[in-house]
Amino acid sequence: MLNDQFGRQFNYLRLSITDVCNFSCTYCLPNGYQCDTPRNFLNKSEINTLVNAFAQLGTKKVRITGGEPCLRNDVTDIIKQCKNTPGIEKVAITTNGFNLFNKIDEFYNAGLDALNISIDSLNPSMFKLITGHDKLTHILKGIDRAIELGIKDIKINAVLAKQFNKNQLKDFLDWVKLKKVTVRFIELMETGNGAAFFEQNHLSGLSVKTQLLAQGWLQVVRGKLNGPAEEFCHPDFEGRIGLIMPYSKDFCKSCNRLRVSSLGKLHLCLFAEHGIDLRPHLNSQDTPATVNAIQAAMGNKTISHELDKRLTGATTHLAMLGG
Repeated sequence: MLNDQFGRQFNYLRLSITDVCNFSCTYCLPNGYQCDTPRNFLNKSEINTLVNAFAQLGTKKVRITGGEPCLRNDVTDIIKQCKNTPGIEKVAITTNGFNLFNKIDEFYNAGLDALNISIDSLNPSMFKLITGHDKLTHILKGIDRAIELGIKDIKINAVLAKQFNKNQLKDFLDWVKLKKVTVRFIELMETGNGAAFFEQNHLSGLSVKTQLLAQGWLQVVRGKLNGPAEEFCHPDFEGRIGLIMPYSKDFCKSCNRLRVSSLGKLHLCLFAEHGIDLRPHLNSQDTPATVNAIQAAMGNKTISHELDKRLTGATTHLAMLGG
């Protein structure tokens, strides 16, 4: 296994394949994608070398993310490529769902195991206000199709923000009453470009947790390949509720994931000061050298992010590295 100096094991890779996004969410890209980085994103050969290197180091799960990964025409090929890598047990994708209904059959047939969709409100007007797009009905059709296909691990990500969705817990609870999905409320995280929005909109997930426990929800034991979310179930509900609270005590204690950007940089934390360039090894298809570079980097992994000190590292917005 890939370990750090604090005894944590890393079996989960979050792989960004583009930093481009076609939505303009208020908390991430309020002015839309600005094209302020090179667009020579990792190609399939480089991704193959990268995923094989991580698999050799004990990685079991790969999440394909962005930006919006479904803007790449070869995303289905990348899903299949990751799934066919020896050692990789689970392939997931995080998407805004803009073309999910049209693509989910392809993704499923390519071997997709898990699906995360960003939906910050179930109110169409509020959804449009947050994202800049009137796509909610179409996205929900894609989720229904994913359920029909038998994809069991479906999660909905909703960022908590005072100005937009602080009072919409009931809407999501009503939805998961009969819908076998997990809705995960994510605390707003500060980024380099989002300090003012953070100050105006940050909400602690603890208030949601208190409400859930008061209503008879029970906390679920976390799986070994799962991220840091706290999940809750209720005997009267088909679906589950999750909470991701990066400002809570010991949030990073169970960290099990590493990130690679769409330009081939290894990020030991979402809020690290810089990435470690793996591109030369990937470009030459040198898997052993990639393995060595990843192992060498682990000595620089810190015990925790420093969001509580308002230190956001090199992350100017969440789309640049996939959140």
